[in-house]
Amino acid sequence: MKKIVKISLLVLILAAIAFFVFAPKYIDKSKNKVTIKGPFVKSTWYDSIPFIADLHCDALLWNRNFLKEHDYGHVDLPRMQKANMAFQVFTIVSKVPKGINIEKNDSHSDQIGLLSFAQLQPPANWFNVKKRALYQCRSLHRFAKKSNGQFRVITNKKELQQFITDREKNRRLTSGMLGIEGAHCLENDLNSMDEFYKAGVRYIGLAHFFDNEWAGSAHGMIKGGLTEKGIQLIKKMDSLHIIIDLAHSSQQTISDVFTYHSGPLLVSHTGVKGICNNQRNLSDEQLMEIGNRNGLVGVGLWETAVCGKDAAATAKTIKYVADKIGIDRVALGSDWDGAYEMHFDVTGTPLIVTELEKLGFARSEIEKIMGGNVRDFFLKNLPD
Repeated sequence: MKKIVKISLLVLILAAIAFFVFAPKYIDKSKNKVTIKGPFVKSTWYDSIPFIADLHCDALLWNRNFLKEHDYGHVDLPRMQKANMAFQVFTIVSKVPKGINIEKNDSHSDQIGLLSFAQLQPPANWFNVKKRALYQCRSLHRFAKKSNGQFRVITNKKELQQFITDREKNRRLTSGMLGIEGAHCLENDLNSMDEFYKAGVRYIGLAHFFDNEWAGSAHGMIKGGLTEKGIQLIKKMDSLHIIIDLAHSSQQTISDVFTYHSGPLLVSHTGVKGICNNQRNLSDEQLMEIGNRNGLVGVGLWETAVCGKDAAATAKTIKYVADKIGIDRVALGSDWDGAYEMHFDVTGTPLIVTELEKLGFARSEIEKIMGGNVRDFFLKNLPD
């Protein structure tokens, strides 16, 4: 009997070791695949583009050392440097229901809690969305401190302008900013905004894959609009110069934001119904309103966003947005490391340039699309 107990205990220990050592990496690798790998051919002037930027990446969700290059996933510091990437917004994913889809999800399950457990994060993170969100924020700051000055976290206009100046002398410098995907991590407490502001968060998507206390999701059960607390939330965000991200918001939430908010807006990662007609994407009317408000639309790389799996599909949607609301209102919003198979990782951004050239965009226009518009938007709308 003692021998059986010992053997059983050993099996349990080995199983636990295998789970904690291998499961998180396996999940990451299986969820964040690419269909083609580099090195990719660059145009003769690609590496001279002054500011390449992307509005949405979920790399902080995964137990991956951002400072080292990986042969899986989509974004890390060395690959950003290879891609001449100056600026990446790192978004916080704090809760995702089981069986997520773009049609209808409730909030009763929590896959990120299990992932936090598997990654051996602090026990408080396993059950608390706010704590795990703040944990991801701190992770980006820790990477910056350990990067030997190669990576900076941007929180205001002054820091961004200084980074731009410094990068003119050293093109290997990179930077990032923090955003939140779903205001549910505020845990129904408006005062939580102050904590996330101090942590460096500078845009917040009001809802993610389910309806919450603040706003309806495009993928929720009810798909309502802003609640009374949601209206208070966007006023608080405005006072802190935290930008509203309309990605994943329900049709009614988007309409309500247009009604109650006159400040800056962006859609960090999306497609458009005119190219790819589903409830995840923006209508022409919504596009026009965002354009009229000098907002910014980040075009994604995944199939649901652009009805295609390659750079040509993304370039086609970029052209559609630019034709509708102007070349100054469109940007990249990849959704790298968002648990989607992508055609390429961050080193594949030269492919987008090539496809934009085929569509007749001039070099000056491509430089805006590839990051100039993001730079200018945040220079205007970040806190002083």
